[in-house]
Amino acid sequence: MADISYIQDGKASTFRQQLSLAVKLAMPAILAQLSSIIMQYIDASMVGRLGTDPAAAIGLVSTSLWLFWGTCSAITMGFSVLVSHRVGAKDYAGARDILRQSITATIIFSLIITAIGVAIADPLPHWLGGGEEITGQASRYFLVFVLALPMLSLNYLAGGMLRCAGNMKIPSILNVMMCVLDVIFNYLLIFDTREVSWFGHQFTMPGAGLGVTGAALGTVFAEVVTACCMLYFLCCRERGLALKGTRGSFRPVKRLITKALGISAPMTVEHAVICGAQVMITVIVAPLGPVAIAANAFAITAESLCYMPGYGIGDAATTLVGQSHGAGNPHLVKRFGYISVGLGMVVMTFMGVILYITAPMMMEIMTPVAEIQTLGAEVLRIEAWAEPMFAASIVAYGVFVGMGDTIMPACMNFGSIWLVRVPLAAWLATYFSGPQPCADGLKGVWIAMAIELTFRGLIFIIRLLRGRWIKTQSPQIQSSQS
Repeated sequence: MADISYIQDGKASTFRQQLSLAVKLAMPAILAQLSSIIMQYIDASMVGRLGTDPAAAIGLVSTSLWLFWGTCSAITMGFSVLVSHRVGAKDYAGARDILRQSITATIIFSLIITAIGVAIADPLPHWLGGGEEITGQASRYFLVFVLALPMLSLNYLAGGMLRCAGNMKIPSILNVMMCVLDVIFNYLLIFDTREVSWFGHQFTMPGAGLGVTGAALGTVFAEVVTACCMLYFLCCRERGLALKGTRGSFRPVKRLITKALGISAPMTVEHAVICGAQVMITVIVAPLGPVAIAANAFAITAESLCYMPGYGIGDAATTLVGQSHGAGNPHLVKRFGYISVGLGMVVMTFMGVILYITAPMMMEIMTPVAEIQTLGAEVLRIEAWAEPMFAASIVAYGVFVGMGDTIMPACMNFGSIWLVRVPLAAWLATYFSGPQPCADGLKGVWIAMAIELTFRGLIFIIRLLRGRWIKTQSPQIQSSQS
């Protein structure tokens, strides 16, 4: 079986070895993504027990939180890609220089984003069209998360650095740990003190009774502990990247920051405009009522069980393509690109079938409200048909990021979601709900989503097959010629 050193050493490998390596790197990444989704399932099911309004409060601001989280995550990716290129070229000293500066830059950027989030936390639910019964809870939930953004951003950075160095194992283990901690913290913070029965024994379970705010605090506490562990393994234990016992400056250097931002900026802008579109979808859904808002939020969480394996494979693709490019092997870049996308489509097609069959069961796990269960299951079965092409767009995007090619993919994502999904969602929501907005309009929103994801996957496959994204020179050769 081939390992990632084959790429760095320039050794020949067969298709079977390349596929084996892709699977080997993808499995821990998939596990990490799945543990994150299980954590969201746990949050949703616990909050769902509190009733429709708490679930709707979280659903109202969830897309806005994705905007803030994703912006901080995207800004770290440029540094991670540069590290994968340095590791592929066996330039570990250069990789450590990038790591030091990335920590400083991430802290500064995340503090700026946090300040913006705190400023808009109170009026945001009103801007999104939420009713008075849910806006207060929604504001508190949003505020807790944005205050934790600096630590969450360092968690993204450390995890991304470890994965791009080829270490998928530690991020996966720590994400599973985060899932367990989330269960414990949520169980203690969401519910009131109560009598519980386990194995025939009655005892008092302490609880803070914080409801929606407790759900936010529980998740944040779990992520902060994980971030500290992730940084420890990256900076003290990871071979080639550990800063312990080495010297260097943490002060950002303009040349390196400019290069990293050249990769990250299109991804950051792209994520912002895509999340802006998702916020616009929330604005379309909000008038349909609390049942539609809650069903939409729960269905998004349920559907993520399907597409998160795609993101895990995409992470592996970024590592494989990035290191192959750093090693100056365009043939291997192309092979890993095709293998990763094919693997992602197979896995997510299978997951789509599972989603279609188990949609009612998934919704029953997350909420006891029959109306929300029925509507959520219906829209999930609509979305299941789009999973194969959604996989193509997710993994192909990871392939392009590994090359540092982010501008065109960002434009493709932007055009697809704003020019296809948003207009279709606005029209179909009205078509399905009729003159008076009602929960049935949510079906139209999800039909629009399925159409757009299929279109997006098609254009990403076309670009992948054309091959113009492949660069024939390694970063070292390019820098020596400039």
